[in-house]
Amino acid sequence: MRDVLDEALAGVAARPTRLVLTTLGTVLGVAALVGTVGLGQTAGGQITQKFDLAVATRVVVSPDDKGGDDKEAATVLPWDAADRIARLNGVEAAGTVSAVDVGSDLVQSVAGLGDQSEGQALKVMAGSAGLWDAVRATLATGRFFDAGHDQRGDKVVVLGKHAAERLGINRVDGQPAVFIGDQPYTVIGILDSVAGRAELNDAVIMPNGTARTGYGLESPDAVEIRTAVGAAQLIAKQAPIAIDPNNPSTLRVDAPPKQGAVREGVQADLNALFLLLGAVALLVGGLGIANVTLLSVLERVGEIGLRRALGAARRHIALQFLVESVIVGFLGGLLGTAVGVILTVGVSFVRDWTPILDNRLAFGSPLLGAVIGLIAGTYPAWKASAIQPITALRGA
Repeated sequence: MRDVLDEALAGVAARPTRLVLTTLGTVLGVAALVGTVGLGQTAGGQITQKFDLAVATRVVVSPDDKGGDDKEAATVLPWDAADRIARLNGVEAAGTVSAVDVGSDLVQSVAGLGDQSEGQALKVMAGSAGLWDAVRATLATGRFFDAGHDQRGDKVVVLGKHAAERLGINRVDGQPAVFIGDQPYTVIGILDSVAGRAELNDAVIMPNGTARTGYGLESPDAVEIRTAVGAAQLIAKQAPIAIDPNNPSTLRVDAPPKQGAVREGVQADLNALFLLLGAVALLVGGLGIANVTLLSVLERVGEIGLRRALGAARRHIALQFLVESVIVGFLGGLLGTAVGVILTVGVSFVRDWTPILDNRLAFGSPLLGAVIGLIAGTYPAWKASAIQPITALRGA
């Protein structure tokens, strides 16, 4: 075996330029495999992280309207439901939200008061001060109403961004007002985005106290809860008990699926896609090794004939060329792994991502390169071992 290894290393090192070009195919193939799978895992991590922040931390509790003969009437949410839930460990924010019945009243800005046809049939909603943080709302301008507005029943509203566009209001420094029917409300803020409840973008939102005083709102429709990452399932079990310990089953809880299943599904799909691309690149690298090894066999016919004439068996010739292919494949896999890891870390650094790479892939890719070399060199090795000594020496 030592003689075979010495001969193989001598054969590989005898043509450095060809070695570099042959190894380059495997380097590119393994680098593409490691890089694409690494970037796929990293991208999957970012996607699921955003999913965690935007969706997997949201829990909604509302009265269950599906009652039966053996079930008591649906629970009416108390006004302090958000405060009760906020005491649970793992809850980062909670707030109530309700649809307000304003009858046939239209919403108008001051500019449209002269013409009743300018009124907009906008949705009117009410919320507690904690609602904004619970639904991850951000402002384009102005401010949110707070607990003081709620307690006093101040006639103030926050406009969703689409509602503001329809009313022609884009700033609040002049204290613009909107009329719901014939009742004026001061606009103190305009939303820019809402992650938890998109319908707020199209609505006029007032404090709970204002809705109770002006429109007789009896109870909240739902409680929006934003939990810490990983706590949603636990909060979903505890929230109904915290709100109504006597009849928790009369409350409906909407909670996200378990994070693990979502994360694994997203990453599995991405990994399958990128693994296919890497496999194609590896195939190209393997074909490169096979072509160059076969060319090497044709150029070394004289050497093969001489070795056969000196007593080398067919298995010795085949083994030598197989070892040469394995060495080339292993070198390509080693360099390709390094390039793929550097590519993954570099892209993650530029994008401000956390790089994710399976250790089994990083340590197994050089061996994969060796296996590719072994497979690619099988036919050329068999071709070399089939050359007869007399034929080889004649050709030489």
